[in-house]
Amino acid sequence: MKNQNCLLFFILISFQVSGQEWQESVSFEIRNTLENQFLDERVILQQIPLYSSETMLRFYTNRAFDPAWFEQGKLTCNAYEMRYQIQQSFFDGLVPEDYHLGIINDYFETLEKDQDEYTVKQQANLDIFLTDAYIMLSTHLFTGKLNPDEMAANWNIQRKNSNLLIDPRLEEAIQGNKIKTSLQELWPSFRIYPRMRESLREFHEINKKEKPKWNKLTVEKSLKPGERNPILHQIRERLIFWGDLEPYEAPDLNQYDSILLSGVQRLQVRNGLLPDGVLGAGTLEALNKSPQDLMGQVAVNLERLRWLPDSLKFDKLILVNIANFQMDYLKDRDTLLTSNAIVGKDYRATPVFDARMSYLVFSPTWTVPPTILANDVIPAVKRDLGYLAAKKMRILTHSGVEVDPKSIDWSKITARNFPYMVRQDPGQQNSLGLVKFMFPNKYNVYIHDTPTRSLFSRDNRALSSGCIRIEKPIEFAKLLLEEFPQWDEEAIKKAMNSGKERTVNLKESIPVVILYLTFWTDGKNEMHVRNDLYKRDGRILAELYKTRN
Repeated sequence: MKNQNCLLFFILISFQVSGQEWQESVSFEIRNTLENQFLDERVILQQIPLYSSETMLRFYTNRAFDPAWFEQGKLTCNAYEMRYQIQQSFFDGLVPEDYHLGIINDYFETLEKDQDEYTVKQQANLDIFLTDAYIMLSTHLFTGKLNPDEMAANWNIQRKNSNLLIDPRLEEAIQGNKIKTSLQELWPSFRIYPRMRESLREFHEINKKEKPKWNKLTVEKSLKPGERNPILHQIRERLIFWGDLEPYEAPDLNQYDSILLSGVQRLQVRNGLLPDGVLGAGTLEALNKSPQDLMGQVAVNLERLRWLPDSLKFDKLILVNIANFQMDYLKDRDTLLTSNAIVGKDYRATPVFDARMSYLVFSPTWTVPPTILANDVIPAVKRDLGYLAAKKMRILTHSGVEVDPKSIDWSKITARNFPYMVRQDPGQQNSLGLVKFMFPNKYNVYIHDTPTRSLFSRDNRALSSGCIRIEKPIEFAKLLLEEFPQWDEEAIKKAMNSGKERTVNLKESIPVVILYLTFWTDGKNEMHVRNDLYKRDGRILAELYKTRN
């Protein structure tokens, strides 16, 4: 449709003055508008502040202030394409109105109604608005609309260099009629981005077409297969709505039958839940997400992808998605290992950051960090002095001399005046398990084994004090040390159970990226939804959908 419109207007629109005279008049208006501003202030056009006065002035100066979106007084195909790309920015989780869509549509409508009333000033204004839209949309696609430092997002991964050189990029796009391509080239380079974009489009179409009435489903207690409840009829309908269940004739609408069980399990897998078929709080929360809710969740995670640097494309990469409770080890984009993970509790959240893993420690000791010492260990010792012996913990001076806990007046001890450190000996009881994987960072967060392996069977594995515990430490160690012939599985197990700390340096450090993604679409175009366990999505979404001033 947009191409037909473009051809139509090239045929229909004509002006009474010559094309050259008209272009010179428009150029004068563009130059007059941009030069009549102070260099350190944003251009205000029709009471609307533009995004980048400096880039815009440089762009038009380099083209002698010739209009960019008109030729011989006629809108170009690039202009129509630009308007279309603004409209499509909705599927990037952005707000088309941020890019002047309303006023651009008004100008287009005026032109379509009566081209004779379309003044030089209006043409200059439209040209400037389209250019500003390209500059602003390009920036948002490349680095994100929001600054994560201002979002309380705990995002500590170095972002991309925002020096895009947009003005020559726009000139090239205009000359080559490549507006769409030049914008898509600014998408994050990760393959999930365009797939997630299509997921947002799909949810939008479902919401627009179906207009579903979305009431909240609740149960007093968890429902298991074989049980009866009137709400099961609504649950069955909702599973059919999402395609987790094919329509079928249920003999008893209130009965939890085996066919309904299969649909519940499919929903649970998509939402990262244990596929036990139990309709508990987590499964009901997943069922209660409407198409509108999911559109917002996709939008937030598209923005998170835009915050990531392109430099994450490494030959080897250790990737942890906190919200997915999972660690992946990738080599040449192939996943060599996937392991369930335990991450920080909501009040001891695992931070989002990147670092480089450089060594392993077998049979590690554990020096209790200050927060855990204050909140857990000291209160426990005050209640029971035998706590330290039971946990195989020793009190040491900072020079390494052991101190008898009985010699300390614990009634006078607080976290602030405690002059010692507490260290746990290696062994099966050690909180770090039998091996830790080190990537030095300011948060003192690392990946390690754990003695409490039963916790990996839980749906919600936000259970640690910030570090990342993994279910497959032996397999991970084998892959990391595969270049060392002496470190076969037998040698690794022996070192893990030796009771003596041993450090092994890697031949080369490996990037570690700890992310927080609550939605993604995989290579099979299957959509994965995760619980926003740290409650971060809401604020990002509110700011993302807030129109720019």
